[in-house]
Amino acid sequence: MTDKTIQFKLNTGSPDEMKVILSNVYQALVEKGYNPINQIVGYILSEDPTYITTHKNARSLIRKIDRDELLQELVRTYLNN
Repeated sequence: MTDKTIQFKLNTGSPDEMKVILSNVYQALVEKGYNPINQIVGYILSEDPTYITTHKNARSLIRKIDRDELLQELVRTYLNN
């Protein structure tokens, strides 16, 4: 039995594109009166699109972002700041 860590690389989308999409989704959630942080976290953890409103096409937009890529970018940004 080996105790090796498996490394993998994702085909990450543009961080700028993800930021624009996430900002648009955030704004749509605010406009509908939701707590956007809670809703986005719920979506990321569950991949259940019903956490995201259809207002301003937000649900379709967020599904364009791969959750693993988004988490990777969020962790990278958090640790770099």
